Amino acid sequence: QVQLVESGGGLVQAGGSLRLSCAASGRTFSNYAWGWFRQVPGKEREFVAAITWSGGTTYYADSVKGRFTISRDNAKNTVYLQMNSLKPEDTAVYYCAAPDRWSNTVSTRPYEYHYWGQGTQVTVSS
Repeated sequence: QVQLVESGGGLVQAGGSLRLSCAASGRTFSNYAWGWFRQVPGKEREFVAAITWSGGTTYYADSVKGRFTISRDNAKNTVYLQMNSLKPEDTAVYYCAAPDRWSNTVSTRPYEYHYWGQGTQVTVSS
């Protein structure tokens, strides 16, 4: 059974940093893209960042570009999201996600991802 487990969320002051991790088990994701999304109550799940299977290309939402960095460690079957200069509007539940097929690109659309973690809460205080 495939499981994605996020960790690293918490409460931080504006301007601070957090590093989210998402560890996969039950399947090797070294040949698959990864994505991070976030969601606040009452709103749709929002794309944050994605990385291609090779790690050679990354994509970011405009709202986080220059502040967040996605990376992966295929040996650990893990993807990371380094979040710097956090703002109160970054407060959300953050989810990692992976597709169920290989592609040389990534998607920003949640419905194109098959595997999801349970989410980790990030709260940024002003």
